[in-house]
Amino acid sequence: MSGVIVVMRRTLLSCTSLARRGLIGLAAMTLAPCGSARAADTRPLQTIETLVSRQEIAVLATALALLGFSVVAAIALVRMRIRSAHKEARLRDDITGLQLQADRYRALLFAEPQILISWTAGGHRPQISGDTSMLVPQDQPQRVLAFGTWLAPEPALQLDHAVDALREIGEGFLLHLTSTHGHAIEAMGRAIGGQAIVRIRELSGLRRDFAEAQLRLKTLAAETELLRGMAGALPWPIWAKQANGTLLYANPAYARATDAVDVDDAVNRNLELLDSGGRADMQRALASSGHFEGRLPIVTGGERHLHDVRAFSLHDGFAGVAVDASEADALSAALRRMADAHRRTLDQLSSGVAVFDAQRRLSFYNDSYRRLWNLDPAFLDGHPDDSSVLDRLRAARKLPEQADFRAWKAKLHEAYRAVEAAKDTWFLPDGRALLVVTTPSPEGGITYLFDDVTESFDLARRFDGLIRVQRETLDSLAEGVAVFGSNGRVELFNPTFAKMWRLTPDALREHPHIDTVESWCHQLHDDPAAWRVLREAITGIENRLDITLKLERKDGSVLDCMSRPLPDGATMLTFQDITDTENVERALRESNEALEAAGQMKIDFVHHVSYELRAPLTTIIGFAHFLSDPSTGPLTQKQSEYLDYVTKSTNALLALTNNILDLATIDAGAMKLELGQVDARKAIEAAAEGVQDRLATDRINLKVEVAPNVGSFVGDERRVVQVLFNLLANAVGFSPADSAVVVSAKRTDHNVTFSVTDSGPGIPPEVKDKVFEWFESHSQGSRHRGAGLGLSLVRSFVELHGGKVRMDSVVGKGTTVTCDFPTDHIAQRNAAE
Repeated sequence: MSGVIVVMRRTLLSCTSLARRGLIGLAAMTLAPCGSARAADTRPLQTIETLVSRQEIAVLATALALLGFSVVAAIALVRMRIRSAHKEARLRDDITGLQLQADRYRALLFAEPQILISWTAGGHRPQISGDTSMLVPQDQPQRVLAFGTWLAPEPALQLDHAVDALREIGEGFLLHLTSTHGHAIEAMGRAIGGQAIVRIRELSGLRRDFAEAQLRLKTLAAETELLRGMAGALPWPIWAKQANGTLLYANPAYARATDAVDVDDAVNRNLELLDSGGRADMQRALASSGHFEGRLPIVTGGERHLHDVRAFSLHDGFAGVAVDASEADALSAALRRMADAHRRTLDQLSSGVAVFDAQRRLSFYNDSYRRLWNLDPAFLDGHPDDSSVLDRLRAARKLPEQADFRAWKAKLHEAYRAVEAAKDTWFLPDGRALLVVTTPSPEGGITYLFDDVTESFDLARRFDGLIRVQRETLDSLAEGVAVFGSNGRVELFNPTFAKMWRLTPDALREHPHIDTVESWCHQLHDDPAAWRVLREAITGIENRLDITLKLERKDGSVLDCMSRPLPDGATMLTFQDITDTENVERALRESNEALEAAGQMKIDFVHHVSYELRAPLTTIIGFAHFLSDPSTGPLTQKQSEYLDYVTKSTNALLALTNNILDLATIDAGAMKLELGQVDARKAIEAAAEGVQDRLATDRINLKVEVAPNVGSFVGDERRVVQVLFNLLANAVGFSPADSAVVVSAKRTDHNVTFSVTDSGPGIPPEVKDKVFEWFESHSQGSRHRGAGLGLSLVRSFVELHGGKVRMDSVVGKGTTVTCDFPTDHIAQRNAAE
């Protein structure tokens, strides 16, 4: 404490001196000019000293305040450290004491071999103290409890369940178990302080003997209580007496039978259940043989009932039980009445019935049996034995012919020693067939049942014939057939079905379900929707209709499937292989699609190429016109000639491109007509003007024949002129020199007809159908050369107007092409659309 004060004092003096020096220096710097000017003046120095004194006082006061605060803080810090040191020392002493106490408790706890296992609340990892080698596997220490390593499976499972109940709901337990080495183990579990504690220790010596005695005592008590409970629950009187006749034990049924208030009342009053005569008989039997059995009368509830009484001697007394036999007597009487009713019922059967007793004598027969064999009633009423009846029937030739009758009869009589019924069929000499059933009776006799099955055999024979015919018919079919019953299982199939789906006949003969058949057929066809439809058609109850499916399998084959519901609830499936038909159809369809695609490709190609050619052609034509203009400068004769060739070629190529574009537009359905009034005469004149140069070059005379009443009609004037121009150009190209071409127009009731006739070589019949196709050009020995688009444009434009084109040609005599343009307003509207 003194050291802290000295340090603080030194700090305060340092701060005071520094402050003083700082103030003096500041004043000197401030008043330096004045001092130099007036060195003799001492008033400023006095003023400075006064100021310095005041500043020192202020600094001193501040230092003193800081000194006081520091002293107080230091004192508080020192005291806090002293208290912390004392607390730390006490805490170390407490920890040491607790550690010693824990060691003492641990030494006391593990004074004997045992194991403690604890789980904190909500924790899953156990804390184990003691020898953990028998609890925890070596590869998983302190993680997994392995009770099964030192306990049998059943005790280990019992301990696991007890530990789970302790951890989940805090339910304590105390178990005595046996280890795999035969040692007695005690396991106790308790919930203490929010933890689940389990103690396991081995019992040895007196403690083990005491535990085993406790266990035996507990087992004996449980068995005694179980026996008492069972005796109390039984409805029969049960009692135990000493040798002198004193009643030791009685169950509630004994008390009720003796009209006692309860069991204690019956024991205290030593009430007797049997009368004196019955008791005397029982005592004599017990004295002689040690047990007694007999049926004695007992009065219970004011009524007399027969009881089967059984008693047996014990070490120092005897015990007995009385079972009510009244119900058995009633059942016996009921059995006799039932037998009588059974006999009366057998008399009403159409089947012959004969009952022979253990002595093999006839004890019962019905009227059907007598009429079946036509036997004398007196003979039957005399209770003849079985052999006598068979001998009489054999003498009357009513039994089946046998090579060794004695052996056959001995085999038939084996039924008396049999335990199960046997069936046989007798074919009688008169043509009848009998189904014979021999049933052994518990008393040692047998019962014969004769049923005439002649008609059934006949029906079965006919049915078998029908089945064979049906089977042969199905086996010869090319279609696969399978019949599924109402239970969804295969009832009938033909070899084609098995071969078609690659199934084995043996597997199908096992009557598999439709689900199993579907799993077998998945390797060929795995369409879930198709199989679902077939499964519903087979197993459905309502809306049973014919269903048709087409199945395309993985192997490329195609099957036509049809389901047909049958009257008996079954369903017939038929499969027909239509792979060849489907392939032909698919090939035709693919060919048609390919042709359509090729046609569309041709149209697209032509359309694209035509557009691409049109732009450079327009440029070339423009520059050719520009060069031919005199304003661009003079050209030589050779240049003019070349330029004329260029102009003609580009014009022809542009016309060809325009024609291709028109055809492509028409085929695409994008061509629209600009309808208006078309003057037929002016249209012919406009078209003729376009071929004037060709007419002059080839010396061909053009004759125009227009009827006076032609007038005008509704159409696209530009396209009509284009049609006439192409017809005239085609006719001029095929006509020889110094010949004539005739163009005519006339009006009918519904059309305006244009005709163009040439005197060319004509068109052969095999070519006539192709001349209107694209790029079909046939010179037929003439000088005409072209792309083969003119007539295609003619037909397209005329049909676009709603008209028709006809061609009449004779080889060597020329060709006439006729175009009909309708004047009907409906046709015109359709053309416009």
